[in-house]
Amino acid sequence: MIAAQAKLVYHLNKYYNEKCQARKAAIAKTIREVCKVVSDVLKEGEVQEPRFISSLNEMDNRYEGLEVISPTEFEVVLYLNQMGVFNFVDDGSLPGCAVLKLSDGRKRSMSLWVEFITASGYLSARKIRSRFQTLVAQAVDKCSYRDVVKMVADTSEVKLRIRDRYVVQITPAFKCTGIWPRSAAHWPLPHIPWPGPNRVAEVKAEGFNLLSKECHSLAGKQSSAESDAWVLQFAEAENRLQMGGCRKKCLSILKTLRDRHLELPGQPLNNYHMKTLVSYECEKHPRESDWDESCLGDRLNGILLQLISCLQCRRCPHYFLPNLDLFQGKPHSALENAAKQTWRLAREILTNPKSLEKL
Repeated sequence: MIAAQAKLVYHLNKYYNEKCQARKAAIAKTIREVCKVVSDVLKEGEVQEPRFISSLNEMDNRYEGLEVISPTEFEVVLYLNQMGVFNFVDDGSLPGCAVLKLSDGRKRSMSLWVEFITASGYLSARKIRSRFQTLVAQAVDKCSYRDVVKMVADTSEVKLRIRDRYVVQITPAFKCTGIWPRSAAHWPLPHIPWPGPNRVAEVKAEGFNLLSKECHSLAGKQSSAESDAWVLQFAEAENRLQMGGCRKKCLSILKTLRDRHLELPGQPLNNYHMKTLVSYECEKHPRESDWDESCLGDRLNGILLQLISCLQCRRCPHYFLPNLDLFQGKPHSALENAAKQTWRLAREILTNPKSLEKL
């Protein structure tokens, strides 16, 4: 049994060193290329509208606010200034979302975003996005990369297509530090020793982002609440949770397997599903020794089986907001197909680790 485990770990490490590192290097090269274009567009936009200041900065070889959705799809979060005159309200009526309401007694005119505040005192995410979309469209026409970049039409999101190969979504956002949403108040679960009080304090201090983007959980609820609502995002908190042991390596292998074998019609699976399942696996295996390099095969196997279970149940709860289903809106046939493909993949890896050389 131990020999079989060791064999699997050996082949997974080989896969990581060859395939995952090659994927990382290729994506890093793409990110540099894409960020040159995006920075140029944002700088052009800034000239016309100084409230939308580019926050796309490179630090320690990574860009703050940039998320890789797939090797050809990226999201850049543009952090906006001055949220201070608003109260953050998440009462659970909008799963995965919250609203920003003028604080009592605060005057509209005290806000930098005065014209985007509705009559009832909410800061409208959609109005801000609409203004930003117009601005980016103008900037695209004027920037020095105008020959290789164009706006993606038919969406209220701000999306750029670059060199006909890559899509980058630019999302206006507010960074919320030092507060924690009520809808995530159940975390961490009291009976689970992971991640420990110090890490919990770090994660909660890291806070979360409020994004102006279409929220799938509100699709079809054409209410004013939907257009005012901001989407909760916990990217930095999740990254912090997944430090240490073989967690990052495990996630990298999952992303590589997804890119190569689970990029399927209907797009049922993305990198974020993988990241979410790694967090759940950390809860199931709370001891640091469970994430020793020698356990890499067990952890990967556990996550793939959990993924199959989620796909078969057609439900994948968000890690911090379990009322939010990450499979919402995905076609059932696509989820079924993904379950079959994932099962094939898991069986192949488990019964014949050497097959990783071809995967």
